[in-house]
Amino acid sequence: MSDPIRVLLVDDHALLRAGFRTILDTQPDITVVGEASSGAEAVAQASALRPDVITMDVQMPDMDGIEATRRIVADPAVGAAIAIVTTFDRDDYLYQALDAGASGFLLKNAGAEDLIAAVRALAAGDGMLAPEVTRRVLARFAATPAPPPSPAPAAVSIESAAILRVTLAEPLTDREAEVLTLLADARSNAEIARALFIGEATVKTHVSRILQKLGARDRVQAVVLAHRMGLA
Repeated sequence: MSDPIRVLLVDDHALLRAGFRTILDTQPDITVVGEASSGAEAVAQASALRPDVITMDVQMPDMDGIEATRRIVADPAVGAAIAIVTTFDRDDYLYQALDAGASGFLLKNAGAEDLIAAVRALAAGDGMLAPEVTRRVLARFAATPAPPPSPAPAAVSIESAAILRVTLAEPLTDREAEVLTLLADARSNAEIARALFIGEATVKTHVSRILQKLGARDRVQAVVLAHRMGLA
């Protein structure tokens, strides 16, 4: 049996931390190893406890969650995946947090099952993209309006594929470029598999190779990098 996922809870509201702890500690594969009420405390706790996942509030005294995220991600000895937890009433907080290196985000009114799923996803290296806000975030990084949801998958353009081939030290294959484009459209592995008529295991292999070639920690960072480079 593998070790449980170690989680650090960061929020300046003790009641919210208590609620998160209650939810997560009921899971046999998750354990809360610590709590922090400020960004500075989060940085210290992350270094001392070496958690696998950190749930990070944004607005806190002493140091905000964005700066705390930036400092934690910059420390290679920590290696924790960070999920920003917010009410999402300030989009710019999320954009800055992802830029700082967060691996995903969660709305504070999310259900218990969403919190548990997010922790497991981040621990597995699968950046957590909340469907209801993903397109808004990615549209900001792309500096273009968010496209309306569509059942038809976006196809990678010839121009994008060409850029991918010449920009990266180890270029993406055409199939990997297609997978990256669908990742940027907030598609799950299952949805990508259906769109490309391939198995989910094959999608996971492609995603793993994409992360390696882009030098990205997870799916979220891969999509952000792709948008910044104009590849998706």
